[in-house]
Amino acid sequence: MRSARLQGSRTATTVKHALLVLLSVLAIFPFYWMLNTSFKPAGEIYSISLLPRHWTFANYSYAWHAIPMARMMTNSLTVAVAQTAAQLLTSILAAYAFTRWRFRGSSLVYGLISLTWLVPFQVIMIPNYVVISGWGLRNNLLGLIIPNIVSAFAVQQLYNSFKSFPKTLIEAAHLDGASDWSVLWRTVFPNLRATIASTGVLLFISAWNEYFWPLLVTNKPKYSTLQIGLQSFMSTEANQWGPMMAATVMASLPILLLYLLLQRQIIDSFLKGGLR
Repeated sequence: MRSARLQGSRTATTVKHALLVLLSVLAIFPFYWMLNTSFKPAGEIYSISLLPRHWTFANYSYAWHAIPMARMMTNSLTVAVAQTAAQLLTSILAAYAFTRWRFRGSSLVYGLISLTWLVPFQVIMIPNYVVISGWGLRNNLLGLIIPNIVSAFAVQQLYNSFKSFPKTLIEAAHLDGASDWSVLWRTVFPNLRATIASTGVLLFISAWNEYFWPLLVTNKPKYSTLQIGLQSFMSTEANQWGPMMAATVMASLPILLLYLLLQRQIIDSFLKGGLR
């Protein structure tokens, strides 16, 4: 009986590991195909070889010069960093206010903020466009940032973390004479940096990958983001897969570097979220 139970446990473990390996392959394969294609010459794009037969960096050179890659990457980085910082700041203040102070209608206000997360951005894109155009912010990076300085998703994420923060620590800080502002930044913030960092990574990825709003607001390459530039490699006659994959690899590098820098905080945050 015991032997059969051990055998069953080993079989279940093997099946789980095999499933994890399969899912990992499915997740990694698109990135591998993108990287593999970026080093292939035009004649090998549609070959099924696992590695290029003739390695070339011509796709990267062509992509770098075909569009203002440096300018677009700088625009994307500026918009993503500014938008992420603004969303984190407003979300931290909102989450702390909702968890620390109880005022009339607080539940209603929080519910309305949560409901806005369910509204697709395409629904409010035209009203935002009218406002941005009225302010003269078309073809301006501020026009990309201002409509996205608040994130209902971030408010919800941080609200749950702030709500579970021990109130005794806050009360002890108040007994020591600390103000609410001091409690937030000197007591609560340092203990929730992992959660805030992981939320910031998700916000940064969302801002970096934004396509429809920059496409609507900007029509000049020097004000466009990198995601708009990738579209220039696609045409009705033939898609330039090699240069487009090279440009996509370069567009993916900031996200990969950000994850490598904050890997421990992200994993710790997800583990704590799963154990809570």
